[in-house]
Amino acid sequence: MKQQKIISFPHLGNYHVPIEYLLKHLTNLKVQAAPPITKKTIELGTKYSPDFVCIPFKYNLGNFIESLENGADILMQAGGGCRYGYYAEVQEQILKDLGYHFQFYSLTDDDHFTFHHLYKIFKKLNPKLHVFKFIHYFIMTLLMIYYMDKIDVFIRANVGFEIKKNSFEQLQKKMLLEFSKTTNPITLYLKYRKYKKLFYNLPIHKPLNCLKVGVIGELYTSMEPFASYFLEKQLAEFNIEVKRFTNVTYLLITKKLQTKKLLKSIKKYCKYTIGADGMDNVARAKKLALEGFDGIIHIKPFGCTPEIGAMPILQRLSNDYKIPMIFFSFDNQTSIEGMKTRLEAFYDMIKIRKEQKE
Repeated sequence: MKQQKIISFPHLGNYHVPIEYLLKHLTNLKVQAAPPITKKTIELGTKYSPDFVCIPFKYNLGNFIESLENGADILMQAGGGCRYGYYAEVQEQILKDLGYHFQFYSLTDDDHFTFHHLYKIFKKLNPKLHVFKFIHYFIMTLLMIYYMDKIDVFIRANVGFEIKKNSFEQLQKKMLLEFSKTTNPITLYLKYRKYKKLFYNLPIHKPLNCLKVGVIGELYTSMEPFASYFLEKQLAEFNIEVKRFTNVTYLLITKKLQTKKLLKSIKKYCKYTIGADGMDNVARAKKLALEGFDGIIHIKPFGCTPEIGAMPILQRLSNDYKIPMIFFSFDNQTSIEGMKTRLEAFYDMIKIRKEQKE
């Protein structure tokens, strides 16, 4: 009897839930997300990666190796963005050089997501797939991501003030489980409304004038908690309201619609885009300053060229708007103790500064 093929993909925060949902409904394959990211993941990725490649490459490669070791024979990569546009091809070659046998698919076509390209991939994976079924579950997945991102904005702003520890995280897990069992948009919307109400009703103790910090930077480090050493969770432990702009909804929809507007808003600092999300982060920093945030944290992988280009501009903006800003660069050599020490010092500084203002 022919063994069922197994398809797998890298982790990115909680987005494995909608990706797994899409693959399960559009293919006849066994879907298996990569194992949760651990220290072993980054060790494997680092061992077989080029020396100076950035951390998202290493995490993804580690994810792929663990998936292949667990029996996967089809791998899927998102691709897209800066040097990441070439990562799929390089990772595929590294894995084949290591002796693994698998099929490899990139969801982007010439560094862009297109409906036609995605349908062609899923048609290869499932020759019986009808275009209307593809459209239905593609829209369902986009809606699920949109609702997840909307709830995440509320969670980041309030989780640091929860009265019952882990109440937000536990409710979020229940929500994602229910989302993954939904097959029509009306039911999905009703579940979103239900959980939105439940989140708003969770008991919190949030001061009116609490500390507020914005997180900007490279997309993978922003969205994969393990890659930033769970920075947002640590900020929540300081009772800080956190705001982050980067999510999948932004990457797929909002970014294209806002680029010209954002560039116009920061014409004093940028006359053109500087690659990836560099220009966007300058505009976000200005927005956070104007909204009265107490501090900004910029995060990136070590060696991320677009974000390195943005850093001097961000420092100038920080001086102009008198808003404290701290920069974190992550790699497999980054010390979590050193990162925590710098974060604690930043917290003490913005707290004292706020008290002096008041």
